[in-house]
Amino acid sequence: MGDEKFILSLDEGTTSARAIIFDREGNVRGIGQYEFPQHYPKPGWVEHNPEEIWDAQFRTIKTALERAKVDAGRIAAIGVTNQRETTLVWDRNGRPLYNAIVWQCRRTAEMVEEIKREYGNVIKEKTGLVPDAYFSASKLKWLLDNVPGLRERAERGEVLFGTVDTFLIYRLTGEHVTDYSNASRTMLFNIKRLDWDDELLELFDIPAEVLPEVRESSEVYGYTGKELLGREIPVSGDAGDQQAALFGQAAFETGMVKATYGTGSFILANTGKMVRYSDNLLTTIAWGLNGRVSYALEGSVFVTGAAVQWLRDGIRIIEHAAETEGLARKLESNEGVYFVPAFVGLGAPYWDQFARGLIIGITRGTGREHLARATLEAIAYLTRDVIGEMEKLVGIKELRVDGGATANDFLMQFQADILNRRVVRPVVKETTALGAAYLAGLAVDYWESLDEIRRLWRAERVFEPAMDGETRERLYRGWKEAVKRALGWAKVVGV
Repeated sequence: MGDEKFILSLDEGTTSARAIIFDREGNVRGIGQYEFPQHYPKPGWVEHNPEEIWDAQFRTIKTALERAKVDAGRIAAIGVTNQRETTLVWDRNGRPLYNAIVWQCRRTAEMVEEIKREYGNVIKEKTGLVPDAYFSASKLKWLLDNVPGLRERAERGEVLFGTVDTFLIYRLTGEHVTDYSNASRTMLFNIKRLDWDDELLELFDIPAEVLPEVRESSEVYGYTGKELLGREIPVSGDAGDQQAALFGQAAFETGMVKATYGTGSFILANTGKMVRYSDNLLTTIAWGLNGRVSYALEGSVFVTGAAVQWLRDGIRIIEHAAETEGLARKLESNEGVYFVPAFVGLGAPYWDQFARGLIIGITRGTGREHLARATLEAIAYLTRDVIGEMEKLVGIKELRVDGGATANDFLMQFQADILNRRVVRPVVKETTALGAAYLAGLAVDYWESLDEIRRLWRAERVFEPAMDGETRERLYRGWKEAVKRALGWAKVVGV
C-alpha cells in the first residue's frame, strides 16, 4: 500500500479552512481544520485577513498529511473549493492589498439598490443573478473606489482580483485563474457567452486587467512550487463550495437537488445544459467539464447554521449545537413560536436586504426549548421556500443533504415532513471537499468517469415524510406570516 495515491482537497470556508485527503473509494483518510477570525470594522461589514486565510489553509495541509500518514509525494492532485463571492485583491507577488470583503458584508447594499433599479434586468439576463451586495462586483468596485491608490495601480496592471479559490491557486502555483462556477458568482461574468462581460465591467467601473483567466472546473491549472510541499503537485480541480457539493453528491442529472447546511444553507438543482431563469432564484454555472458547461438553479439562504451559533454565542442558551435536537424533542409542537433568522437580510426567494431577525409567538411559558425548535424549523422552512420555487421549473423527487446540521436527526425528519419529499443523507458527509477532489482526480485520470463516481455515492440514511398534509400546511402558513412581519424592518426603524 506504500505506493497508493490520494487526492488532497482544500475546503476554505467562511470561518475555517480545512484540508481533507481522500482515497479512490471516496473515503476520508485524514482531515486538518483551523479556524480564522472574522473582522467587523463597522456594523454590517465583514472582512477576513487574507494572510490569516492562507496561514490556516497551509497548516491544514500539514495536519491532514500527518493524520493520514501520507507524504506529499503520494498526492496525485489537489482540488480547491471555497466560500464564494468573497472578494480579494493582491499584487503580483501575492501580497494582499486590503482585507478580503466577505460574501456576508452589506457595505455596498445601497450602491447595489441604485444599480438594481436601472440595470437589474440586464444583470439578471447576463449573469443569472439577482443584483445584491452578496456578489463580488460591488465589493470590487468599493475596493477600487476606497483603497487609496488601488484604482491607479489596477489600471497599470499591478493588481489582481479574485475570489478565494483564485487567491489560493495563485499562492500555490503562481497562476491567476478561476473556474466557471466561481466566475458566475461575481456578477461580472456572462453565463451564456462564458466570458467576462464588457458592459458590466463598464457599469461597475472595473478594469479588465485585474480579472483572472476563466477555466474549466477540472483541468490542470498549474503545479505547487517545491518550496511549499517539497513536490510539484498538480492543482487540477476548482469549484465554488456549493457547486462542489452538488458534484460531490453525484447530482449529475437534470432535476437532482442538494442542500448544504452550513453558516447559511444553499440549495442547488441541476438544470443540465439549459439556462433556466427564475424570478426569485439565481441561475448559476454548476461546473465546466469536458468542454461542456452545466447550469443550476440556486437558492441562497444567508443564515441557518449561524442562527444555531447565535443561540450558543449570542444569547447563550446552549453550549453545543448538538443540544438543539434534545431540546426540540421536548416539545410535541412548536406551540406557535417562529424564528425568522434574518440577521443580514433574507436571500432567496425573498431578496430583501432590509429584513431583520424576528421571534414571534412568545408567551410567558416560552423557554429555550421553544427557541431551539423554532431555529431548527426555520432552517427547514427556508429550504422549502427555495425548493418550492425550483419545482416551478424542474421536477424534484428527493433532496440530498450535506453539511454539519445534517447530523441533527430532528431537523432532517422535519425537513422531509415539511417538504413532503424524501431526504437522503450520504455516508460521506464531506461532500463539498469530495466534489473538489473528484474534479481534481478526473483531470489526472485518478477517477476515469462520472459513472465511476456515481457508483461511489452511498446513502447512510433516508428520511421519509411522515407528517399529515393538514399539519404541514398549517405550520408553513405560520412561517409565511412570520416572514411577512420581518420584511423591510431595517427601513421601518431606520437602521
